[in-house]
Amino acid sequence: MPTNTQTVMVTGASGYIAGWIVKYLLEAGHTVHATVRNPDKAKSVDHLKRIADSAPGTLKLFKADLLDADSFDAPMAGCDILMHTASPFVLDGFTDANEALVRPAVEGTRNVLNAANRCESLKRVVLTSSVASVYGDAIEMKGKKAFTEADWNTTSSVDHNPYQYSKVAAEREAWKIHDDQSRWDLVTINPGMVYGPSLTNASNSASIGTLLDMGRGKLKTGVPDLEYGMVDVREVAQAHLLGAFNPEAEGRYILVSQSVSMLHIAGMLRKQFGRRYPFPMMKVPKPVVWAVGPFMGPVTRKFISRNVGYPLRFDNSRSQALGVTYRPAADTLKDHFEQVLDDGLVRRR
Repeated sequence: MPTNTQTVMVTGASGYIAGWIVKYLLEAGHTVHATVRNPDKAKSVDHLKRIADSAPGTLKLFKADLLDADSFDAPMAGCDILMHTASPFVLDGFTDANEALVRPAVEGTRNVLNAANRCESLKRVVLTSSVASVYGDAIEMKGKKAFTEADWNTTSSVDHNPYQYSKVAAEREAWKIHDDQSRWDLVTINPGMVYGPSLTNASNSASIGTLLDMGRGKLKTGVPDLEYGMVDVREVAQAHLLGAFNPEAEGRYILVSQSVSMLHIAGMLRKQFGRRYPFPMMKVPKPVVWAVGPFMGPVTRKFISRNVGYPLRFDNSRSQALGVTYRPAADTLKDHFEQVLDDGLVRRR
């Protein structure tokens, strides 16, 4: 086993980003205390067990729940580093945004970090946050060259962009708890829209929904003029390890390889996979999006007015200085859509 290995706790270990984090930790020889809601659920943990079987590191699974304040003490015991990735990911289908998103995110972070305060061996916490903690709406780019780690989302609320609000509320809670103690450091990783292959075909990432809609033709008549900060899931995972093991790492790190529009994404997919798939070829005018958008999914006219047609730019220099190397967006999209085809989520043509 490699020398200088440590014991690392990863919350929400069955998740899209967390799976890659666990993989890289195990391959580096570390001991991973992985928390999941149900360690006996094969669909959630079998891919982690397979990775552990062929890696020098050791995997230990623990049952834990964000809203159970006592469930994190056992997995935290003896850990040097905590990576808190667990957070509710629900974009629609709920009636109470506070109960579905905000309370679990904030209370979950509080419960995990209070357990960290009780763990004498813990020295560093790496929190999976989001660029949603950095900005709320693209209109906030006005007057800026790019968003930086100095920016905070002050415009989202339970009623407007509740998922984004849950992320910024949870990160602010983390910094508050950090500032009230002096034993452990806090590093936050703030990725944009995460694309790239999943280690399981049960991924519920937001990005896969876009790929499915494009590949299945739901968006063939056109897409809104929306931009995202995009990043590969493998780079997000590597950033967690850099944030954990680099003694100089501190504060927040924006993880965005480049800004891409939905039409740009479609164009990169078409270049890789040809015209066999009904990738969109045009933008839908904003007035049309305004008229029909609210009837097509979890989007409001307030969101449309503040995000459609506005550019997005992010300064990723801090993450590059940390050691993150970004692969081309086209490669990320190719790998992700190839997996969508392999998994049969879009029929191969």
